[in-house]
Amino acid sequence: MVKAVVGANWGDEGKGKITDMLAQEADIIIRFQGGANAGHTIVNNYGKFALHTLPSGVFYNHTTSIIGNGVALNIPILMEEIKSITDRNVPMPKILVSDRAQIVMPYHILFDQYEEERLGKKSFGSTKSGIAPFYSDKYAKIGFQVSELFDETLLKEKIGRVVEPKNVILEHLYHKPAINADELFETLLSYRDRIKPFVCDVSAYLDEAIRAGKNILLEGQLGTLKDPDHGIYPMVTSSSTLAAYGAIGAGIPPYEIKKIYTVCKAYSSAVGAGAFVSEIFGDEADELRKRGGDGGEYGATTGRPRRMGWFDCVASKYGCRLQGTTDVCFTVLDVLGYLDEIPVCTGYEIDGEVTTQFPVTAKLEKAKPVLTTLPGWKCDIRGIKKYEELPENCRKYVEFIEGQIGYPITLVSNGPAREDIIYRESPLAR
Repeated sequence: MVKAVVGANWGDEGKGKITDMLAQEADIIIRFQGGANAGHTIVNNYGKFALHTLPSGVFYNHTTSIIGNGVALNIPILMEEIKSITDRNVPMPKILVSDRAQIVMPYHILFDQYEEERLGKKSFGSTKSGIAPFYSDKYAKIGFQVSELFDETLLKEKIGRVVEPKNVILEHLYHKPAINADELFETLLSYRDRIKPFVCDVSAYLDEAIRAGKNILLEGQLGTLKDPDHGIYPMVTSSSTLAAYGAIGAGIPPYEIKKIYTVCKAYSSAVGAGAFVSEIFGDEADELRKRGGDGGEYGATTGRPRRMGWFDCVASKYGCRLQGTTDVCFTVLDVLGYLDEIPVCTGYEIDGEVTTQFPVTAKLEKAKPVLTTLPGWKCDIRGIKKYEELPENCRKYVEFIEGQIGYPITLVSNGPAREDIIYRESPLAR
């Protein structure tokens, strides 16, 4: 069976933990989109890890971890990440990289930095990891597939052709040094030597695995609201964050995806610019940020303080709908135990009218949150294993949100560790 783990909101929902947990029963885990611009935080018996490119199942010795063709592959970062986990006594995972995956080039990172500098206050809040320039080149058909590293004659010719217009932009728009084609060729040969042991026809491999009845897990990066089509455009990422794209980014038929676990936080957080209707500020935000996650709400890749907000039912209902959610995973519920009352955003007021439908960006920028306040439970819920043993107000909070979003909350996370999970039978489960 193929399952997907994806985010309902702006990313940072806790997908890494859920993937890590579901990977116990998986044979294969696949990253299908995005690059090293965002990360997943994992807490397990080996310690605490921030993964950026590797799938979150790499800590199990029974799994195969795959970098799919939809990923923006930064080869040096992948190699550093492998070393960073094996240096901490994690056994070397079995890793496969699609021969159709495309490579983040050194100049992609430079162009990302230069463009953010040029835009100044109008920048997109990029992580400056080269992701937008990478996907721009991919769809302009001037990207480099992993397979192209193994034909030196064609590689050298293509580098010369691709670099020429880029140097014009570097010189005349950004006033920066030109790319040296010979140096770039040598860099790519070094990339080839490092990636060679992992390269595979992933789509053919997965076809065999599906026929053999293997359990396959698709791991998404970021969340619905960062999708370039359905998110808060233009403050989005450059690859589709939806489970539907998992079929494309891994190379499998769409009908094979049977379960879609969509991860929601019990409150909201976001990294980067863009509309965020339920956002809170000042001391209120600082307190939630400090208590949030495991060690605070800071980006797993960037270390940036996350923007904080109350749970947004409008955005989450929309996010779950676009993902095709079968199960909602409700994370970091334990964090809210300090609050006497917990506001929840149940609607948006736009131009004097209240809506529960998530609008396009121009209208979203004008939206004000309609808040409903629920009583807190004022205690620590870590260590509780059964849903019925949670405090009444805690259960009421979960059930209120489930009713608002209309999708079954079947997993509740009440702590950072792999075992801090409560399985719940939802009346909405299909």
